[in-house]
Amino acid sequence: MKNTIQNLRQKKITQQPFSMVAAYDATFSMALNQAGIASILVGDSLGMVVQGQASTLPVTIEQMVYHTEAVASANLRAEEPALIIADLPFMSYATTESALTNAAMLMRAGANMVKLEGGSWLAETVAQLVERGIPVCGHIGLTPQSVNKFGGFKVQGRLPEQQKQLIEDAQQLDRAGADFIVLECIPKTLASTITSSVDCSTVGIGAGNVTDAQVLVCYDILGLSDNPARFVKNFISAADSDNPIVDAFRDFNQSVEQKIYPAAEHEY
Repeated sequence: MKNTIQNLRQKKITQQPFSMVAAYDATFSMALNQAGIASILVGDSLGMVVQGQASTLPVTIEQMVYHTEAVASANLRAEEPALIIADLPFMSYATTESALTNAAMLMRAGANMVKLEGGSWLAETVAQLVERGIPVCGHIGLTPQSVNKFGGFKVQGRLPEQQKQLIEDAQQLDRAGADFIVLECIPKTLASTITSSVDCSTVGIGAGNVTDAQVLVCYDILGLSDNPARFVKNFISAADSDNPIVDAFRDFNQSVEQKIYPAAEHEY
C-alpha cells in the first residue's frame, strides 16, 4: 500500500500506528525507504542535529528547501515512497501570505505536506493552505520554535488550564483541515484525550503509545545523541547484520506498528 495521506489517515480507524522519522538527506531517505518507514519528516531540527545550533530558530526557508530536495531525490526512487513532510521554519508563516509563499516552495522541492507549530491562532492559516491544495501537519505541546517563551525544552500540558488549551488547539487545527497533528512532550493521558477528540491523525513524540503514529529523529534511533530525551530509544543496539542502520530503522517501524514502542519508560 502506498504511503498517501489518505491511506495513513485510514490507519486511525483500524488502530494501526504508523512510523515517521525525521531525516535530512538522500542517504537516510534511501535507508528509511528500505526499512519501510511510512513518512519522512524533513524537520527544522536539522538546525540542532546537523548544523550544531542551540535551537531550531536559525534555520531558514532556503535551507529547508535544500534538505527537502535532497530527501525527495532518493524518495522518488523508492518502490513505495514515504510521505514527505517538511517544516516551515521560524517566522516563515508569521502571516497567511508568507505561509502560502513558503509552503509553495517546500511543495515544489518535493514535500507532500508542510508542518507548522502553533495552536488555535493558526487555524485560519491552516484553512487557507488546505483550500489551496497544500496538506498541513500541525504541531502542539512542546513547540521548539517557542523555546524562549517556554524557558527551555520542557514538558507541556501538566496543568489543567494548559490541558484545556491544548485540547482546544488540536480541535481547532482539526476543524481547519489539518491531516496530522504532532503532539510533543505531553502527558500520555492528555495525548489520549486529544487523539480521541479529533478526526485527524496524531503523531506522538514523548506522548506515550496512545497516538496514531510515532516520530523520532534518525540520529536518536541510531543512538547518536548526547543526553537523549526520556522518549528516545536506541534501536541500533539490537541490530546485528550487514546493514545495521536499515535494521535499526526497520526495528523502529515494527516496534511502532506492534505498539511495543514507546514503552512506559518513554512516557511523561
